[in-house]
This record gives sequence, C-alpha cells and structure tokens, in this order.
Amino acid sequence: MNSPAQPAAKPEKIRCDACPVMCFVAEGRTGACDRYANEGGKIVRCDPITVLDRRLEAGGEIRPFLKDDWDGSVLAGDDLFVSAVGAGTTYPDFKPAPFIVSREVEGVDTVTVVTEAIYSYCGVKVKIDTDRHLGHEGAKVRAKGEVVGLVITSEYGSQMLSLGGVDHLTGGSKSEGRVTCDTLMALCNREAVELEIEDGATVVVQAGQPPIVDGKREERMRVGCGSATIGMFAGHWQGLVDEVVVVDDHITGVVSEHQAGKVIGWPDTGIRINGRRSTPGRYFQVAEPGLGWGGTDIEDPLSILGEWRAAKGATEGMTLLMVSTTGEHAAAYRLDAELRPQPVPLSPDLQETVDLIAENCEPALCTVMFTGGAGGSLRSGVTRNPVRLTRAVQGRRATVTVGGAECFVWPGGGITLMADVTQMPAQSFGYVPTPALVAPLEFTMPRADYVALGGHEGAIRALSDVLENGGEYGAEWRALPREAGRRAQPARGADATPDPKHRP
Repeated sequence: MNSPAQPAAKPEKIRCDACPVMCFVAEGRTGACDRYANEGGKIVRCDPITVLDRRLEAGGEIRPFLKDDWDGSVLAGDDLFVSAVGAGTTYPDFKPAPFIVSREVEGVDTVTVVTEAIYSYCGVKVKIDTDRHLGHEGAKVRAKGEVVGLVITSEYGSQMLSLGGVDHLTGGSKSEGRVTCDTLMALCNREAVELEIEDGATVVVQAGQPPIVDGKREERMRVGCGSATIGMFAGHWQGLVDEVVVVDDHITGVVSEHQAGKVIGWPDTGIRINGRRSTPGRYFQVAEPGLGWGGTDIEDPLSILGEWRAAKGATEGMTLLMVSTTGEHAAAYRLDAELRPQPVPLSPDLQETVDLIAENCEPALCTVMFTGGAGGSLRSGVTRNPVRLTRAVQGRRATVTVGGAECFVWPGGGITLMADVTQMPAQSFGYVPTPALVAPLEFTMPRADYVALGGHEGAIRALSDVLENGGEYGAEWRALPREAGRRAQPARGADATPDPKHRP
C-alpha cells in the first residue's frame, strides 16, 4: 500500500537586514518596502544600480556593463559616476557602504562612497510660483486628511511650504506617519500630490510642473510686486493713460505718486487708494489675500479706490488702467462728470503694455527640494570615525551628492543638505515602513583624504571591478545621462530596456 504523498516543503523565508523592520521574505517575494526581494535564497535590490554616464549626453552608445559583454577598454573615471540609486543600504550602519568606488578624475585618485540612506530627519521645502493666496503663514497643510507640514514665509512671487520632518513621521499617530512618508516619497519622485491648506486653498503640487490651485492651473509667476511693476513699465504707459494702478496683495503701486512716475514727470491725478500708505505710490493691505486680482480677494478692482479729488488734479475724462502683477487681470476706465470711473474698452496700445507684463512673467512651476540630515549613523558606512566625515564635508574636502545631483549643505553642525529632486534619476526615492524615507547619497573626495579620515580602506574597489561584479545586493545596472533627471532612459546591458522597477 502506497503511503500518502507528503506535501512539498515550503521554501524557507529569509530575513532581510536592509532596514530596522527586518522582514522575513519568501522566495520570489519582496519585503514591506518593495525594494528588496528574496531571489534564490539571497536578498537582492529590486532596482538596478544606476550609473551616470557623460557620454550619453553627447549621444554616445549605452555602455555594456554586463560582465560577459564588457572588455574594460572604454572606461574613463571622469565619464562615469556610480550613484546610490539602487545600490543598497549601510544598515545596520557599522558595515562599509555598499560601494566604495575608486576612479581617476582629472589625474586624481578619487573615492566615491555610495549608499541609500534611511532618513527619519527629512522633509521637503516646496516653492509654489503663484501670487494667489494659498494660506496664512503657519497654517497646517494636510494630505489625505493628515497634517504633514505647514505654510512658511512667502518669497518673491512664490508661496512656500515646509512638509515632513521627524515630528510628523514618528511623533504623531501611525496614520500621520504613514501619510507623511507617502507624501514625501511621491513629491520627491516627481509625482503629483494634492494638499489642503487650513482655511486656504487646495493645491496640486508636482515638481517641475505648474501648480493647480483650487482646480485652476497656474500659468505665470508675477513679474514683481505692484511697486516693482511700475518701476519697470512706467515709461511704457506714459502718454497712453492718465493713471495706472497695479493691484497686488503685498504692495499695490500707483504710477502718478510713485518715484518712477515723478522722475518722468507724471502729473498728479487726485486718485485715492483704500489701503495703508507706505511710501509715495506704494500701499499695503488694500484688500484681504485671496485668489482674485493680484493675490487679493477682490473681483472688482474699483473696490480699492476712494473718491477722486478734484483739488489734487482729478478731472472729467481722465483715463485709468488697473492691472495685476501677472497681466492676467486688466481693465480700463474713464472718469465721468462726477469723477467716478466708468469701464471703457482696453485700447490696443494699453493691451500691448498688459501683454508686456505677461511676457516678463516666468512660467509658474513647483519646486521640491529634498531636505535631510545626513549626520547620523550612516556616516559609519563611510568611516570608522564619523565626525571626521562631517568635518570633511564642512571643510569642503568632501563633496555630497544625492543621486548624482549637487547639494547645498547648510553651514553649522552636522550634514544638513538640500537638493532639487528634478536633477535626480526618476524614482530615486523609496521608503521603509518604520516609517522613513530612503534617499541616494554619495560622498566624493580624494583617496588620500578618505584614508586620512578613517575610511574603510579595505572596502575600496576599482570602478572596473564594481561594474564587472556588482555588489552585495546584486549586479544589475542601468546607464543614464549625467544630467540624471532630464533625459533618463533606463537600460540594462547593451541592448535591453526593461522596466526600471524591475522585479526578480
């Protein structure tokens, strides 16, 4: 009698040590982060390692990085840069970074230390080019109902948001941390995210794209405040109209009173503005902030005017142009017998001046700056004496990049950096469900300096060896142009062009 068939033994799960979550991963499956998988009983990185290649910018061929095809004859260290995208992690930090690459750059033996860093202390600074009021300074910013940041001080022609940070990632509820992490990763990967601002607007933000404010796509960043607009264009209006008011939430300008008008001999008109006069021709607080004319809440520009004064020069028949700082809003008027402005058609000559304002406005875009503190334990993957790395960066002996993109490193203690996400390869950012963001990070310095700061000298590998043999988390490669974020074409080997989110 045959014994009953025994069920096949399930493949044993193996533990992934690439982050603090320490997932047990079954064969052919990925961990919770979707970045690491169990392939044949080994933890591998799901995305290919990204090499930035200057030759591709000049239309050169994609270099064959696979061991069977590459003969080693086309390498030039200053052409190739091994980025951290797809490289793997240093976690649990004390071990050397996944790649410590030696290459010759302009005759100098140079080392680049490559790792995908796990950030709890990180966020994004978002610049939104618009004169529309999005929300008051300090207002909470929500994504999917969770608070993920706040409105910060506006800049010239732009509204600013600060999103993320350790307090939102780890200091609130689990839902707040998860949504914050998802929001940061989407923004850093140049995806569109809808944000709701407390007592303000709903805005769709996407790096390198125009903002969409309350369902309306922004086209222009204002040319300047109302005062600046008059300073630029007063001469264009002279002889075409008797008075010009440039409506602006911050500084509304009046050409007849403004110094620019005085210099060219503009006569008084007897106009009166309902606002707080700052200096001649410059008015604050003419209306509340909003989505109307010049970032105010008004739809009728005449609402900011008081009575015209005959004693100061107002007469019947005087003409008035009211225009916003983007040229999006414009209207012409003529004073009647009671010195009240009545609408008249905009003459072709005046329309040309409005078009000139619009022409001088830059396209409205969203800018997302990844901001992170790289001064923690990940430094141990670079050197056995972490503070020496910090000092090398502060002393500009070591250069920091994020996915090959140049960074601004803040002065003072630590390594606090900012980088433009549009300058990085697509999908450069990942996450771990602690929650925290994962970002590529590279430190580059002369080899002698690297050894002097206590670097992992025994882990240094020649560029040719790295390209031929890969690393701990795999040996799959893709080549991108050096300007990583702009003309990225994922590739593996000489001919193949697979999905960049490759899964085993």
